[in-house]
Amino acid sequence: MSKMNKIIDVLKERWGVNTVFDVVVILIVFAITGFLSLFVSNFVFETLNLTSADPFWLRAVVYIFTVLPAYQVILFVVGTLLGQGKFVRGFLKMMFGRMMFWKKKDKTKEV
Repeated sequence: MSKMNKIIDVLKERWGVNTVFDVVVILIVFAITGFLSLFVSNFVFETLNLTSADPFWLRAVVYIFTVLPAYQVILFVVGTLLGQGKFVRGFLKMMFGRMMFWKKKDKTKEV
């Protein structure tokens, strides 16, 4: 088994998908989302006239409150349009949970 096949098998298991096609589509969804979020970032920073000369903390706050939510919306839209809505919803739920410091319930402790 080649190294690429191993990587694809790991991604299939981790993402809960069954086919190589689904893995490829999910990778395309993330690529398109990242590309589009660059446009959003540039638009926001140009609109607010923020440059590298501005304080880092200001740019970071603007990024966190504008670009990160836009990334999630773009990911949801692109993922749904490319037929990966179920995966994207689960991914966003996990991502949002990590951002809010929510912990998974430990199923082994349920009695």
